[in-house]
Amino acid sequence: MVKEMLTGNYAAAWGARLSEVDYVPAFPITPQTEIIEVISKWINDGEMNAKFTNMDSEHSMITAAGTAAATGARVFSATSSQGLLYGYEMLYSITGWRVPLVFINVSRGLSAPITLEPDHNDVLSTRDSGLIQIHAETCQEILDSILMAYRIAEDERVLLPVLINMDGFYLSFTREPVEIPGKDEVSKFLSEYNPKHAYFKASKPMAQGVAVLGGSIYSYFKYQMHLAALNAITVHNEVASDFKRIFGRSYSAIEAFKIDDADCIIIMSNSFTIKGKAAINKFREKGLKVGLLRLRLIRPFPLTELRTLLNGKKAVAVIDQNISPGSGGILFNDVSSALYHEPKRPEVILSFIGGLGGKDISHAEFSYIIEEMKKSVETGVVPETQLLYTKHDLEQINKFLNIAEKTSRKTKSPKPVYVSQE
Repeated sequence: MVKEMLTGNYAAAWGARLSEVDYVPAFPITPQTEIIEVISKWINDGEMNAKFTNMDSEHSMITAAGTAAATGARVFSATSSQGLLYGYEMLYSITGWRVPLVFINVSRGLSAPITLEPDHNDVLSTRDSGLIQIHAETCQEILDSILMAYRIAEDERVLLPVLINMDGFYLSFTREPVEIPGKDEVSKFLSEYNPKHAYFKASKPMAQGVAVLGGSIYSYFKYQMHLAALNAITVHNEVASDFKRIFGRSYSAIEAFKIDDADCIIIMSNSFTIKGKAAINKFREKGLKVGLLRLRLIRPFPLTELRTLLNGKKAVAVIDQNISPGSGGILFNDVSSALYHEPKRPEVILSFIGGLGGKDISHAEFSYIIEEMKKSVETGVVPETQLLYTKHDLEQINKFLNIAEKTSRKTKSPKPVYVSQE
């Protein structure tokens, strides 16, 4: 084992290399390109024994990945943002084929307007495709999650593709200390892929239908996928236990941060939870009983664990780094529905949209969230979804609007749902 300063992209490449993948179909897109550049160089230099193919599009890339996995190859690939959407059609195909491959999505906000910075509308748009989704917080977790993902995907109780998400720029190009395990350590955890179990068996939740006639057969295949995805929670926990025993690092479906005595809980995912934890530490210094839950396993959604962790809490605030126009936060809806029937569910559940297009979430905004939770508990009034937006953000918008108004006196300043006191 060695420790190096690696970007998130480089950590992902190491995850694929240590997993001894057989095939890497690829297509470049910012901020993912570094991953395939590193892998292609290793293969060209003879440091990695795999086949690399540069495809003509993400649609072709995902198709090639799925078909190769169906033949028994261990497959890895990576994409981002518009690229993920370009290959969207094939996501439903490869999950229906029940092929156990792993790929990385480097989150980037979707156009229009176009941006290079991250939010999670790209990855969460695939949540109903059948992919298992793991969302990483750190560069170390990216490497570790790839090793774990192959164990999960290739387990005969699952046999579904696994997507691992990391935030573009915040992780993809950020260097952090990463422990790179040796081959001997990895071989104790992840054996060579043995596809002999990849066949249809009525007693197991798997299906390999490509074309069917009639809703009864179609329903059967889809529900088998659903059962297999639910199995991934049990398999994930087993794999995490083995990972901790061999490597000493622990990963749960939901990470709990200082929640034992907390009355108010913030729920987040991905790298921005680091900002959330820093805010929680400052609140704790002031004697506030607050905590944080990080959603790591997004699909399947860990309902039982979430209900257990939030049992008896007073208030919950979900910060979604995404927005479903006309509805609100995607994860807020998941959390709310999971808790609806619980007899000791939190008194209030609040929804906030933050970090869109990589926008920072300041300490003042976290303070505002805590105050809103307290107010809602006291009054019983729960506000509608609120956009986290500071006075500084509004000043920036007004600056550009003033420039535009010099040529068109008709433009008016939009009013954000929330402006902090920062």
